[in-house]
Amino acid sequence: MPILPTGPLSYGMQLPIQSQSTIYAEGWEAAATPADLAEIARIADRTGFAYLASCDHVAIPRRLAGVMSTVWYDPVATLAFLAGITERVLLMSHVAVVGLRHPLATAKQYATLDHLCGGRLILGVGAGHVLEEFQALGADFEGRGGVLDETIDALKAALGPEEYPEFAGERFSFAGLGQLPRPAQERVPVWVGGSSPAAVRRAAVRGDGWLPQGDPREKLPAQIARVKELREAAGIEAPIVIGAITEPLYVGEPDWSVGRRTLTGKPEVLAESLREYGVMGVHQIQVRFRSRSRSELTDQMAAFAAEVAPRLDR
Repeated sequence: MPILPTGPLSYGMQLPIQSQSTIYAEGWEAAATPADLAEIARIADRTGFAYLASCDHVAIPRRLAGVMSTVWYDPVATLAFLAGITERVLLMSHVAVVGLRHPLATAKQYATLDHLCGGRLILGVGAGHVLEEFQALGADFEGRGGVLDETIDALKAALGPEEYPEFAGERFSFAGLGQLPRPAQERVPVWVGGSSPAAVRRAAVRGDGWLPQGDPREKLPAQIARVKELREAAGIEAPIVIGAITEPLYVGEPDWSVGRRTLTGKPEVLAESLREYGVMGVHQIQVRFRSRSRSELTDQMAAFAAEVAPRLDR
């Protein structure tokens, strides 16, 4: 089911386990298994989560490993694995650093994924930030913004319905090269991640959706207004899906320290707080739950879906 700028406030989640930055990973994730990841995906699929998301890093340098860790699953492999054990939940790269790869190679991977999962892909893209990763792969770090702009344009052509897509740009050009299978969707939605002025502009003029990164809720209204202003100035009439990453959540009253930023309490209290996102113009929220085990996480997911989600549009 697509996520649209009209309709109820949707909710999805970044998968645990597949990326384990110390900024957000829970302690139990270090020893988690593919079976744990699969069960979390099945719960999300059954309980009404709109999407599951997976990150993208090829390699982490030692200088960043202490904070970022080196645990970053490949998003295409991860989402393909989960596609085979889920039925309805959408599958999103949040975000794919597409400037690390030629757009035809990226298109081949994600077109195949969309074909295999029956049209459930959302391609979230971002510029990336790890210098050594770009250097190791021979990619342009300093010019990554321009590379991303052109890559998005190339991907829109390469992920369209044509067996022989065509594109001509400053960095990339292709024609007369067939790629089957095509995506199951006639048009794969491309959501742009990031909150810098350049990322906001990119989302506004090139994206089907915007995935802000780290914006506190008090700053979102101005950012959303800027996206709309830029989109209107560019003459783009199609609506754009606005997202937000919420504060960490815990449904109920925890008997352990979940951190001062975590929203806790009864379902109606959480729903009242989260409804503020919809009021400011957000269409989908990405939620993350505090947990001490896989079972506590899946219990939190189920409680949110059953008791909080139905109250999001009251």
